[in-house]
Amino acid sequence: MRFIIFCAAISLVLTITAASSKKIVCYFGAWSVYRPGNGKFDINEIDPTLCTHLIYAFVGVDGKEVKVLDPWSDLPGNLDGFGKFVRLRQQNPSLKVMVAVGGWNAGSVPFSQMAGNRAQRQTFAQNVVKFLEHYQFDGLDIDWEYPAQRGGSKEDIKNYVKLARVLKKEFSQHGYLLSAAVAAPESSASQSYNIAEMSKYLDFINLMEYDFHGPWDGHTGMNAPLSASSSDSGNELKLNIKASIDYWVKNGAPKEKLILGIPAYGKSFTLSNPSNKGIGAPVSSPGTAGPYTREAGMLGYNEICEMHKANDWEIHQDNERGVPYAVKGNQWVSFDNIPAVIAKAEFVKQEGLGGAMIWSIETDDFKGICGKKYPILRALNSVLGRGV
Repeated sequence: MRFIIFCAAISLVLTITAASSKKIVCYFGAWSVYRPGNGKFDINEIDPTLCTHLIYAFVGVDGKEVKVLDPWSDLPGNLDGFGKFVRLRQQNPSLKVMVAVGGWNAGSVPFSQMAGNRAQRQTFAQNVVKFLEHYQFDGLDIDWEYPAQRGGSKEDIKNYVKLARVLKKEFSQHGYLLSAAVAAPESSASQSYNIAEMSKYLDFINLMEYDFHGPWDGHTGMNAPLSASSSDSGNELKLNIKASIDYWVKNGAPKEKLILGIPAYGKSFTLSNPSNKGIGAPVSSPGTAGPYTREAGMLGYNEICEMHKANDWEIHQDNERGVPYAVKGNQWVSFDNIPAVIAKAEFVKQEGLGGAMIWSIETDDFKGICGKKYPILRALNSVLGRGV
């Protein structure tokens, strides 16, 4: 009996350890410090106990140099974003604090030009090390959107691997982490990555499991569906989380390096006909911009929950795809609610993935206006063994 109890105890410890070892990667969009009202974000509002890794977005590529994009927000003497960010380790010594280079607005061309030149790759890697040392970051996240696309070269696929290799070699001498944010669906990833080779040099891979659908489709669709629907066909069957994870694993990515991205925002649409409001309904334009994010076609989770709290939005759950959508008048938004986040975190555990990632921390309900602060992050922590 004692042996059975002992084995059960060991099993429980191993289960808890496996769950608690999952990464919870939190991106921070630095431009949010300029948002108005309840959307204005201060780095000191981050709860560093809710993340294992924090990533500051973004710095840029300027030839072989790392470029600070917003000196006023980022540097000491002004808002000191970098300094505030790395000092969060004082509240959580196990926290890893990184910086992301690139992003959608940076495009592909600066990366393509730098990575395509051996000398520039090497010098860039050396300059990144100096940058990380100077500002006391723990590592770099490559957010090249996307190799061999958006003006890049076909050679980008090989050069991406070469860039990751030289960065990893330089980083290994200093103990720095190297990660990447990558396109998740096969339709994009197949154009940009040699998955098996790049995975050798990355400590973890942040799969951007969102933007599967948007106003560009001309009809409503889910931003980040967990599964396909029985009504899906053709390429639609691949535009979901389960299909994209399957593609990455089959092409050589170790499961334990894959971090499943979860959006703290929704994709919004303006319906052509408010009476036709289901999935696949025609749309005339992106949805109306929110008061904080101020970008047509998207709404932060904080904006969505406040709107729902104040108004009678209709919420519809798509049980097959695993995510809801909300409708009010001619406005339609696909987003992740807390049950959807929990289901995705459970999927991370079931599949043995490395953890979950949130894009981005400042559009969670960080002020707790709709309930507890950081409901999305708390939901992830509750499932992935870091109950808070």
